[in-house]
Amino acid sequence: MIVDARGHRCPTPSLKLQKAMQDMAPGARLTLLATDPMARIDVPHLMAGLGGETVSIEEADGVLTIVVATPAVPTA
Repeated sequence: MIVDARGHRCPTPSLKLQKAMQDMAPGARLTLLATDPMARIDVPHLMAGLGGETVSIEEADGVLTIVVATPAVPTA
């Protein structure tokens, strides 16, 4: 799934990503597109807090492409 947050400022990209993750299966991957440079910092912090993973962060022509994986199912 692609979450397009281009043109939005902090905290909107992280909030859009978090909302999109709610209906995703554990371990699913999402791609966030963002133009706010703070997303490079905010998204890894969000994912760490949620137990997910920041898979990659790339930038081209002022657009960040951030791939994340949703948290895995906790083992009991």
